[in-house]
Amino acid sequence: MQEYEHLKALVEACADDMAKAEGGNKAAGTRVRKAMQDIKNAAQAVRKKILEVRSSDDQKA
Repeated sequence: MQEYEHLKALVEACADDMAKAEGGNKAAGTRVRKAMQDIKNAAQAVRKKILEVRSSDDQKA
C-alpha cells in the first residue's frame, strides 16, 4: 500500500533530527515537530485507505 510506504519513509527520514533534538539541538526539535505533523497526516491517510479496503471487501461478500 503506497500510503503505508510513505508513512514509513517519513518516520525514517526524521531519525537523524530526532537524535539531534534529544541532544539539545533546538532547530532539530522544530524539524521533528513538523515531521511529526506530517506523520500524523500520513497515518490518517493510511487509516482511511484501510477503511476503503475493508469496505470494498464487505461489499464483495
